[in-house]
Amino acid sequence: MTIFIDDRPIHLKSSKKAEKLQNAALANHVDYDRIIDARLDGLKLGMLKGHLLVLNATPMTIEKLVNLLNNYEMSDLNSVTLVAADKKAVEEKFKSLFRIVKAAGGVVFKADKMLLMFRRGKWDLPKGKLDADESSRVAALREVQEETGVVAALENRICTTWHTYTLNGNRILKRTKWYQMSCIDDSRMQPQVDEDIERLEWMDQKKTAIALTNSFSSIRYVIDTVKENVNN
Repeated sequence: MTIFIDDRPIHLKSSKKAEKLQNAALANHVDYDRIIDARLDGLKLGMLKGHLLVLNATPMTIEKLVNLLNNYEMSDLNSVTLVAADKKAVEEKFKSLFRIVKAAGGVVFKADKMLLMFRRGKWDLPKGKLDADESSRVAALREVQEETGVVAALENRICTTWHTYTLNGNRILKRTKWYQMSCIDDSRMQPQVDEDIERLEWMDQKKTAIALTNSFSSIRYVIDTVKENVNN
């Protein structure tokens, strides 16, 4: 599970995957700036810098981390990876700290081009909240058509992202299920202005890479996952 808090990735891993995680880091020459053991030392503000690996994380660890992230500006922190013996308990504790909102979205392809939209100063993907009793698959197709005017067909499930934000003083955790789609008809393509969407554009791989430099980490994560699925 990867959660984006203030667009910063927080990775939750089981202890069974810890050795695999460390081997992958060595193989890809990825270095953690600091590794701490939650059994020996609690999280402190000064530890949250660069890429942090926390071993033996517990529900108390994630609660402390969320409180620190909510109350302090941490421009020097790039990512946190939490390795837990009871990953499910840590995930459940994290979810309990927020009100969960369910959403769905799509990555739409037309030949070798991808549909991106420009909203509120960032390049984004079409997505939105589920209506009552609506499935994620139905919601994803509906949101794509409402926000872009494009009629699409579902292909593969991509991934699920989680990101947090604050609304009217409430801490919200949005769960978004993402689907790969193919364009059926874009003859009525136009941005949904009342959702602050300014532009829509079909982009090839090069233009997409440039656009993603002005996007969100969660959106880059979705598109990177799509690329991995295609390559595999």
